[in-house]
Amino acid sequence: MTESGSPYISSPRITVLGVQPGDPPFRLVEIDGEVVSAATSMMDVLAAASAAGIRVHDLDDPGVVRWVGGGRFHWRPH
Repeated sequence: MTESGSPYISSPRITVLGVQPGDPPFRLVEIDGEVVSAATSMMDVLAAASAAGIRVHDLDDPGVVRWVGGGRFHWRPH
């Protein structure tokens, strides 16, 4: 039986922050609230997850990855 109305909402272990200007532009990757790398592509996000022992099957699953400031295809500053 599940409890409805539970105040606990789980958050994904991986957070990809907004695009930062640079050459090339990059996004910081947090795992469990700690910045672990700078990513310039989705492959870098997957590599950071793998290094932390996290298997990612779907980068669009909000229970796995939280994208801040744009989705997985957003890698250029506005």
